Amino acid sequence: MSFLDDAVAASRERVAEAQRLVPLDVLRTRAQALPPAPSLVDALRAPGLSVIAEVKRSSPSRGRMVEIPDPAALAAAYVAGGASAVSVLTEPRWFDGSLDDLVAVAAAVDVPVLRKDFTVDAYMVWEARAAGAAAVLLIVAALSDAHISGFLRTADDAGMDALVEVHDPDETARAVKAWTHAGTGRPLILGINARDLTSLQVDPERFAEVVKALPEQAIAVAESGVMGPDSVRHLPGLGADAVLVGEYVATSPDPAAAVRGLVEAGA
Repeated sequence: MSFLDDAVAASRERVAEAQRLVPLDVLRTRAQALPPAPSLVDALRAPGLSVIAEVKRSSPSRGRMVEIPDPAALAAAYVAGGASAVSVLTEPRWFDGSLDDLVAVAAAVDVPVLRKDFTVDAYMVWEARAAGAAAVLLIVAALSDAHISGFLRTADDAGMDALVEVHDPDETARAVKAWTHAGTGRPLILGINARDLTSLQVDPERFAEVVKALPEQAIAVAESGVMGPDSVRHLPGLGADAVLVGEYVATSPDPAAAVRGLVEAGA
């Protein structure tokens, strides 16, 4: 089995346990009682290259990278540096994340918060909103077209946006088709991940290859492989609206300054 297969299987196990503890109708009621979430679409459509800064302790390719005892404080530093949104990894096995991290971050910042996880069930969408998320991640390589469309509609019902992640032109075509079929009226936010989830290798040229296939109204987010200002300076010219950065900002001794440097480089 590939890493992605393992991650999806583990995610299904987590969902089954979570549903046993908190039924979907209870979770949905909690989510619907919250104030409206801020719009990730609006945040990423602001002038300049928007930065989504990620709370990230570990990765399957690097292992443990940094201790983050206070994810809320880290997220606040990101926002102080100019981050337009914050991404929080909630996957526990490979990324050492948790929903508690998401709850803490969402309570600490006023920018949109993205739950980054292997979404495999509508339950996880409502779970994200109940924890304070404004958006969820949908990985095309891990989902059927019907699931992508269905989860986009569920996110819309929950008052959230979705970041739809692709790795190549074929997945991009699937994402566009599923988004069209969902018919929510929300713009498509497409994350182009330069990291192959089978080999875990990064291809720096992948964004330029895939972005050409996007609809004009789509919002393009470059993911993976960003290791500093030099990595982002060319992205606006390629058509990127935003960049999602984890390791570089999470491991920096001055996260606010690290984010600020990325924002300035993308201006």
